Amino acid sequence: MSYRPDLPMIVQSDRTILLETQHPLFTEARQAISGFAELIKSPEYMHTYRITPLSLWNAAAGGMTPEQVSEALTTYSKYGVPPTIVRELEETMSRYGRIRLEKSGDDILLISDDSLILTELTSYKSVAQLLDESRADEGFIIKPYARGLIKQELIHLGYPVQDIAGYTAGESCPVSWREITAAGRPFALRPYQEEAVRAFHSGGAATGGSGVLVLPCGAGKTVIGLGAICQLQTATLIVTTNTTSVRQWISELLDKTGLDPSLVGEYTGDRKEVKPITVATYQILTFRPSAEDEFPHMKLFSERDWGLIIYDEVHLLPAPVFRVTSGIQATRRLGLTATLVREDGREEDVFTLIGPKKYEVPWKIMEEQGWIAEALCREIRLPFEPKWREAYARASTRQKFRIAAENPRKLEVVRYLLDQHSHDQVLIIGQYVDQLDQMAAALGLPLITGKVPESERELLYQQFKKGEIKRLIVSKVANFAVDLPDANVAIQISGTFGSRQEEAQRLGRILRPKPDDNKAHFYTLVTRDTREQEFSLHRQLFLVEQGYPYDIIEMETLV
Repeated sequence: MSYRPDLPMIVQSDRTILLETQHPLFTEARQAISGFAELIKSPEYMHTYRITPLSLWNAAAGGMTPEQVSEALTTYSKYGVPPTIVRELEETMSRYGRIRLEKSGDDILLISDDSLILTELTSYKSVAQLLDESRADEGFIIKPYARGLIKQELIHLGYPVQDIAGYTAGESCPVSWREITAAGRPFALRPYQEEAVRAFHSGGAATGGSGVLVLPCGAGKTVIGLGAICQLQTATLIVTTNTTSVRQWISELLDKTGLDPSLVGEYTGDRKEVKPITVATYQILTFRPSAEDEFPHMKLFSERDWGLIIYDEVHLLPAPVFRVTSGIQATRRLGLTATLVREDGREEDVFTLIGPKKYEVPWKIMEEQGWIAEALCREIRLPFEPKWREAYARASTRQKFRIAAENPRKLEVVRYLLDQHSHDQVLIIGQYVDQLDQMAAALGLPLITGKVPESERELLYQQFKKGEIKRLIVSKVANFAVDLPDANVAIQISGTFGSRQEEAQRLGRILRPKPDDNKAHFYTLVTRDTREQEFSLHRQLFLVEQGYPYDIIEMETLV
C-alpha cells in the first residue's frame, strides 16, 4: 500500500476515518466524505468519522455509487483504502434496492431478483407473519396493514427495502403560487428550493413521493413544503412542533399561495379545524388523558383522504406518530429537517417510514451563496467560584451538569456580550426555567417559557421582529420553527446535555440572511473543566461536521 504524506486522511478497516483539521485539504476532504460518513469526535487536530450502513444506504438512495464512495476515500487517504472496506462498501450499498415492494393489481408484493435472499429473509418469523401468501415466482403478497412494518423488520435484518408500490392520489386540492405575495412582495422559489421539490417528486415516479429534505435553518424549508403541495395539488396534513409554528405555516400558505383561507385549518389545543390543508402539532396528536387511554386526536390522520403528509422537524417525530405512519405508507410523506440526527437513535425509522434522504445542501455552501448568514461560533469558558466548585465536587453525576450549567458567573458574561452587541437583535437561550427567571429579573428583559400563554408569546415575537424590543430571553420552546429573521446574536447559557440537534436548531434561530453584513454571532457559555464542557464537545459535532469551527475564549480575557 503506497504512502502519501501529503494527503489529510487515514481510512481504517473498522470503517472509521481520521481527518487532519490543520491540513490544507481538510475542507475539501470533509465535503467529499460528508455524504456517506458521520462525524463522531472533533478534537482540535484530528476529527474522527464513521461509515455506517445507514449513511451508505442514504448515499445509495441519493444516487451515489460504491465506486464514487471509494474514489472519495482514495483521493484523500494517506495509505489508500483497505481492500476489506472496498468490499464492505459494495456489499452494504448493494443491499439498498435488492428487496423491493411493488404493486400488482390490488396487492403489494415483496420481491427480489435474488430468490435465495428472499427465501432467507422470509423464513424469519418476524417477517413471515406479515406475509399473506407467495405468488409463484413473483414474490410474496404482504398483509394489507404490513407495508410499514415489513420495512422496519427488514432494515433490522440489514436489508433496507426500496418501496416503489406507489401512492394514493388523495383528495384534490388545487393550489397555485402567487407571483406577488399577499404582503405585496415579489415571490419565486429559489433555485435550490425548486431542486428540492423536484428531488422529492421525481416527476411523479414511484421512486418519488416519500423522503426527507435536509437544509439549514433559515433556508426556507416551509416554502419547500408549499412547493410540494403545489406540485401535488392534493389535500395535505402538515404536522409541526408548536402552535407558533402552526400559525407561521398558515401565514406562509396564505401569503404565498392563492388558497382561500376557508380551505386552511388549524388543529391545536386552541382550535380543532379539519380542512383540505390542515396544520397540527405533534403535541396535540400525542395527547391522551391518561397512560391507559388511546390517543384521541390520532384520528386526524384518517379524517380526510390526505394525498400528502408533511412532517416538519422530522428528527423530532414522536414514537406514537411513528406507529401511525407505519400504517399509512400509501400516503406520500415529506420530512423536513436541518439535521437527521436523532438523540434516540431512531434514524433507521425515519429512513424506513418517511423515506430516504432525497436532497441535502451543506450549510457552508448555503452560506457562501448568501442564502443564510455567515455564522461565527464561539465557546466562552468560565471558572467556578469556590463555593460552587465545592457543591459541584459533592454532587451526583446528573446534578453536576445542572450546577455547572447554572454557574452564576454566566450573568457577568451575558452583560458583557449585551454591551458588545448593543445595536443587535439578541436571543438569550437556556434550558432551566429558574436560571432564565433569574437572568430576566437581573437584566430586566422579557422572557418566553412554556408557562407563557401563546398570545403573549406571539406579541413578544412580533415586538422582537419589529425591533421594538432588541433582547429576548427564551427557553427550549424557541428551539424549533420560530421565525425571528432579524435575530443576529444568540447567547446559549444552558442546554439539553449533549444534544447535537438542539445545538444546530439554536444556531438556526439566527441564520436568516441579514440585509447589511450578513453575519451572525453564536456564543455558548460553558463552565470550565466540568461535565458541561464534556457535553458541549458532543453538542457541537453536527455543526463542526458542517464546517463551523468554534473559537474557544476564556472568560478572564473578556471581563
